Amino acid sequence: MTNTSTFEEQNSLTPQLLYFRLSLMEGVLELYNSPYDPQEPVVCFDEPPVQLVSETRVPLPAEPGKPQRDDYEYKREGTCNLFAFFQPLQGWRHIKVTQHRTCEDFALCMQYLVNVLFPKAARIHLVLDNLNTHTPDALYQTFAPQEALRILSKLEFHYTPKHGSWLNMVELEFAVLSRQCLERRIPSVTELQQEIEAWEHQRNQNRVMVSWRFSTGDARTKFKRLYPTPSWSSSMWWTTRSRALSLRARPESLLLLPKYKGASSMNGQTLAASA
Repeated sequence: MTNTSTFEEQNSLTPQLLYFRLSLMEGVLELYNSPYDPQEPVVCFDEPPVQLVSETRVPLPAEPGKPQRDDYEYKREGTCNLFAFFQPLQGWRHIKVTQHRTCEDFALCMQYLVNVLFPKAARIHLVLDNLNTHTPDALYQTFAPQEALRILSKLEFHYTPKHGSWLNMVELEFAVLSRQCLERRIPSVTELQQEIEAWEHQRNQNRVMVSWRFSTGDARTKFKRLYPTPSWSSSMWWTTRSRALSLRARPESLLLLPKYKGASSMNGQTLAASA
């Protein structure tokens, strides 16, 4: 369902800023449509928190015709964070479990991405949201300037717009992970790590892909009212689009797109990760 306040905020934008934000959306969609290049892999990145929970009573075991029964009481065991890397064009994913999600954690993940996951890549196209820790600044806060610059020279950030997290395919992987792995009480980071590793290994072995069916053409149809009309200058549109496609740093303000209930359907097309 469309969020009315979002449209009201869009109506207050200047044409220049609106065009730039639309360009960010199209940049991500065009990236998904590009052919696979091992020298320039596309990686979707994001991080959700996870609540660790333990039982206060021993569950009743399953019986014929009856599932395992858990007591409604539980004990909170703190939280942790999942950093996910998903390569949509190859059906590959990897998840790191950490205690926090600070700027330092993000910087270490970027170093891990460049040094360990894709050491031979010339450039890594990273799709991520505009969380306050997802900035090049985080690397300079964590590493020596030479190391920060070396890592950033291998990365090209493609930010999803504000309210546009459904553009990041890793969100679909999180939905499957939650349904298949996390919908039970997990008391410790160690057990969580074991569960995720088993889940990750099986999906990578099967090379499970995302069936992504929302294209730039669909976006121009769905958000037609936000695009320039013939009465407006088209040169401004192409100037801002070129600027967005060459974006290397986090913009000050990102596109406000309509909110949707979930991210499973767009323009009558299904966006779902295969279970």
